[in-house]
Amino acid sequence: MPMSRLPGPRSLAGQLFAMQAVLIAVIVTGYALFTYVSDHRQAGQAAGRQAMAVARSIADAPSVRQAVATADPTARLQPYALRVQRDTGVDFVTIMNPEGIRWTHPDTGQIGRRFLGHIARAQAGESFTETYTGTLGPSVRAVTPIEEGGEIIGLVSAGIRVEAISERLQDQVTALLGVAGGALVLGAIGTYVINARLRRSTHGMNATELSRMHDYHQAALHAVREGLLMLDGGFRVALINDGGRELLGVSGKVVGRSVADLGLPGPLTGALLSSASRVDEVHLTGTRVLVVNTSPVSGGERRGTMVTLRDVTELQSLTGELDSERGFTQALRSQAHEAANRLHTVVSLIELGRTDEAVDFATAELELAQALTDQVVAAVDEPVLAALLLGKAAQANERGVEFVVAEDSRIDDRLLPPSLPARDLVTILGNLIDNAMDAAAGGPAGARVTVTAYTDDADGADGSGLVLRVADTGAGVDPAHAEAVFERGWSTKSTTAPGGRGLGLALVRQTVRRHRGTLKVSEAAGGGAEFEARVPLPTVDAAAPAGPTSPEAGSRSVRG
Repeated sequence: MPMSRLPGPRSLAGQLFAMQAVLIAVIVTGYALFTYVSDHRQAGQAAGRQAMAVARSIADAPSVRQAVATADPTARLQPYALRVQRDTGVDFVTIMNPEGIRWTHPDTGQIGRRFLGHIARAQAGESFTETYTGTLGPSVRAVTPIEEGGEIIGLVSAGIRVEAISERLQDQVTALLGVAGGALVLGAIGTYVINARLRRSTHGMNATELSRMHDYHQAALHAVREGLLMLDGGFRVALINDGGRELLGVSGKVVGRSVADLGLPGPLTGALLSSASRVDEVHLTGTRVLVVNTSPVSGGERRGTMVTLRDVTELQSLTGELDSERGFTQALRSQAHEAANRLHTVVSLIELGRTDEAVDFATAELELAQALTDQVVAAVDEPVLAALLLGKAAQANERGVEFVVAEDSRIDDRLLPPSLPARDLVTILGNLIDNAMDAAAGGPAGARVTVTAYTDDADGADGSGLVLRVADTGAGVDPAHAEAVFERGWSTKSTTAPGGRGLGLALVRQTVRRHRGTLKVSEAAGGGAEFEARVPLPTVDAAAPAGPTSPEAGSRSVRG
């Protein structure tokens, strides 16, 4: 026999609906019961007052006192009592002698019998009301004396049956139940409507499921290494994970603050404040290169923006190194092609019997090739910079640009501290040289790029500084653009040019700033632009050779 499946827990909206429905039912039922009891008590009190008024009116009537004095009071009082009973709406009017023997009664068979009820207080001259079960059943009755000249000559009792009182309340109870039922229905409908909206908001999940989803949400939020940022409709931070705080460099209370108040770079702030989607946009902060994606969150209306951040600082640096290696490889390929041509020339000279000319030609080529390495290594003994300069020299030769390493350049091996990684050197000097070669190649004839690298004690008492200076013979930089040239996206290249869109110099400035250095651009002595980066080196030996004392110092021309 298949087992029936137990029903699962109600959704949160269902639980709230059931609770609210029960609460409304209890309140309405309690109010109806309280109102019924209160009205029943008030109806009994009103019946007592009515009966007392009728009884006092009869006791005060002169005709009643006159009839009591006759030999047969019943003959005159019975018709009168029935008429009063009919006109006033009471259920009985009983007039009796001071001992309680009835002179009148709705049931004529009860006339002459003793009144059923308490009359002692009336016999003492007091009017009172009570609930008592007599010949007509339970009733609310009033008893009052009939006095003549200070003497009690009779008693009057008027009463209303309890059953009649209940019948009077029936219409009120029916109306009350109708109102209570209407209130319950309206409350149920309102609760259903509210909880229907709640079901849509909670996607029909119960409290346990919502709690579990919250735990999953928090775990995922803090486990993801990428930055996650949620902005509300007013571009205020609604949610941010640990990765987002780290990548944006923000701390303290961030949730609730506007993106414009976070102190982020202008282009990044503009991207986050934009209502348009952004896909894999590269933005620079003070120390990182971030890939930013934004997507609006909508549900019939704009509710906010979802932002993801990825750190590609290391990737961008590696890409720069790869570009340098690719350029170096292309230059080596070109050099190999030229070497093959020269080798064919040597072989041809030998075949022609011109051995001396072949030896002279080969010796000259060897000396030129060795000079290239000797000149660079003599100027810069630091291996990473030397390799970079050799590669850039070959690349410049390929592009027809004269590559010059200034003679006053001097950086010894193991001079640079661990705080300045080789990768950062490649980023700074490689991008400056690439930018200079692009400018020189597009300038007038005699394109030349001059590189100066040395350590300088003039950066402060705490230590020396590394100076990297690159000058070109290009068109130069407009002084009005001296700051804009380092902004992300500023470029004189076409949008289709390889490596365009102004990222190189922005990366240079970011790297220099990360090492608390300075970067500036000015007009070169021979025209064109001169970029100078200074990076503090507190651990550099103070005895290292100083930089040039005169701009007229010599240089080494390195030609491939």
